Formats: sequence, structure tokens, C-alpha cells
Amino acid sequence: MKETTTIRPFFILFTGLSGAGKSTLANELKQKLSEQNIPNYVLDGDVLRKGINKDLSFSIKDRKENLRRMAEIASLFLDAGTIVLSAFIAPLEESRHQIKEIVGPENYLEIFINTSLETCKKRDVKGLYAKAEKGEIQNMTGIDSPYEPPKNPFLQIEETSSIEESITTILKAIHNRLH
Repeated sequence: MKETTTIRPFFILFTGLSGAGKSTLANELKQKLSEQNIPNYVLDGDVLRKGINKDLSFSIKDRKENLRRMAEIASLFLDAGTIVLSAFIAPLEESRHQIKEIVGPENYLEIFINTSLETCKKRDVKGLYAKAEKGEIQNMTGIDSPYEPPKNPFLQIEETSSIEESITTILKAIHNRLH
């Protein structure tokens, strides 16, 4: 039986546009932490919208509620001693502030995945941007709904960084919290 490493749990919000690479990086970081026997869990916006948040639309009001629920769930994981890696667009500064208050400012790390709208459109495997531009989807962040980039994120990952480079950067930045 593998022994888990005891650390003080914390919360990482991967934020950026749809297609920026939030889930990819969260899942890769999950793998790296798991290899070190560090308990962690990924809360992904797409997954929560299929279950606990399936009753919510993409209106600003419902987006705020989506993020509030996620933060409350994250708080439970933190209480259980688990690092939480969350991949959510979290388009508004107000909502990110609320998340920070719920999980605790001392636990909150914000990583902005700074990927251009053009690159996100090219990566759009779900075809959401094309549908939004045709008017088939309303309230698409970056098209007809705003995204407010974080003013002072803990870390900013640029679209030119590879997955490996990004994970190395993140692991270096959180090293003191892990040891």
C-alpha cells in the first residue's frame, strides 16, 4: 500500500477561455502529484455541468452559481486534506473573488492560462465558438459574454509554453506548498 504524503491542502483555479488548456494542465498536474502520492482531485467545469450543475444555464447569474457550488465542493475536499485542481473559465473577477473567499484566501492560487481567442477557436474540438458565431449558442465567453483576465494571478501560463514546460513552471511555483 502506497503511503500518501501529508501536506497542507490548497486550491488551484485554472482560468482562461474555453479551449485555453485548463483541463489539460489540471489533469497533467493531477498525474504528477499522484505520482508523488499527494492526494488531489480535479474539479472540471464540463464534468460538474453534466451532474450537480446540470440545472444551470450560461447566463451570468447561473455562471456565478456554478462557480459558487464548485467552490463549496472544493472547500469540502480541502477539509478532507486534498489538493483541489479546478478547471473553470471563471470569466468575472467578482466570481473569482467569491471562490477565493469560500476556499479561504490562504488556500487560493489562481493560474491564468493566457491563450488568445484565435488559438482557442483553432483548438475548439466541441465546435462551440463556431456555433456561437452563428448565433446557435448564447453567452459564449469571448464572443458575446465577457472574460476579465485576472489582474494579479499567482501564475500566468502563456500559450507558447508546451504542456511539459507549463507543468514544470507550476510545480516549481507550488514546490514550497508541497514540501
